[in-house]
Amino acid sequence: MPSQSGRIVIVGASLAGLEGARALREEGFTGDLTIVGDEHEPPYDRPPLSKVVLSGWVPADHTFLPRLEDDSRVSWQLGRPATKLDRAARDVVLADGTRIPYDQVLIATGVRNVPWPDQDQAALDGVCGVRTQADAARLAGLLAAGPRRVVIVGAGFTGSEIASGCRHRDIPVTVIERGEAPLAGALGGVIGDVAADLHRRNGVDLRTGTTVEALEGSGGKLRAVTLAGGETIDADVAVLALGAIRNVEWLAESGLAVSPLGVATDAGCRAIGVNGLVTDDIFVAGDVSRFTHPLFGYEFLALEHWENAVVGARVAAHNMICPQEDRRPHACVPTFWSTQFDVNIKSVGVPPLASEIVITQGSARDASFAAAYGNERGRIVAAVTFNHGRYLDHYRQLIEQAAPLPEPFTAVGNGHPGHQGKPEPARFPHPAAPAYPYHGPTVIVTGHSPTEMDAIRVTGRSAQ
Repeated sequence: MPSQSGRIVIVGASLAGLEGARALREEGFTGDLTIVGDEHEPPYDRPPLSKVVLSGWVPADHTFLPRLEDDSRVSWQLGRPATKLDRAARDVVLADGTRIPYDQVLIATGVRNVPWPDQDQAALDGVCGVRTQADAARLAGLLAAGPRRVVIVGAGFTGSEIASGCRHRDIPVTVIERGEAPLAGALGGVIGDVAADLHRRNGVDLRTGTTVEALEGSGGKLRAVTLAGGETIDADVAVLALGAIRNVEWLAESGLAVSPLGVATDAGCRAIGVNGLVTDDIFVAGDVSRFTHPLFGYEFLALEHWENAVVGARVAAHNMICPQEDRRPHACVPTFWSTQFDVNIKSVGVPPLASEIVITQGSARDASFAAAYGNERGRIVAAVTFNHGRYLDHYRQLIEQAAPLPEPFTAVGNGHPGHQGKPEPARFPHPAAPAYPYHGPTVIVTGHSPTEMDAIRVTGRSAQ
């Protein structure tokens, strides 16, 4: 039963974990609170790592999140990863064998980078990813040294932001993407074309529809990157931006409905067991959560969004300690933002649910526009803006109202003649396609079953 006392263990010293702890205290929880984290550092903000740290504006160690006001009343177990959730004994088991008893658990273990398949190549000096504070500090140092060329493998949001940071420093950069365009996995091929043009106009050597065969080195240092067709690109730095893996392995014997896309939960952030029953003592928040969303036909969504981590954690914390009749759903509309090449990109809703897209305002040609996504029933399910973020709330309201896709109209942008906006296929890649992007979508739709993934990403399916 929910209680203002007792023992709560938060596994994941992340943004979601910290926000969950903050919300628990704000809502009156006075019991024992333990936060377990695999990194030695206290919680820090990850979005700035690829946005401002690599541009040299902010040092990596200036991204720590504000600590809890009553931090001394929290037992911090940092640098001590959890390896098992023993639900029979009601213990969280750490790597050193320590058992932490609990009455309730909040799982917020997040994600990690997809690794490079060859460990020796990945260990070359000059090869790195960006996920942790240490990663960002290392890459910032490499960029500050003035490399001859940086190669980025993967043109999702992270890879594109890193490319932008390199060009701000006037560093030559090549981006390798096996999909058709940057951001195509997250926003579809139509927007991918706009993003590709943005890369090239800012001096990026963008290579799409190809893959990296090997990272070449000598003397333990990266010297070049070889593409599948045999071409070799000389480079001092290679950044791997291949997407994310949910940190769920430690839950393999927990009896929870766990998949590579996260831990299944109901709309109130309660974990679902493999038997399909909802638990009363295990809650999940952040990137590791795969939750049903009432606004999108109760499909399971997995999100890699800052706002999802904050809102989901606060909803979970509230539901952990409130009376059952006061519980609330995690039902906010997904929102995401990025800055690339001085263009502010924002999205709202679930683009992968769409079958078509229409430019509703501004000019895609000038990378200053708003576009709406519609499903096969003609309902607006998402929107994206490039330097038109002030209109995002309008589209959010349309999505919440299940409004129809806006009618085509004449748009005028930046002094160019107006063009007639017409819906067109959004061109999301299919997961089975040979050239599926290195990067995946930031919102993944995974069907209705808590224990089976109907699809890695769904295109053109209707939201109810």
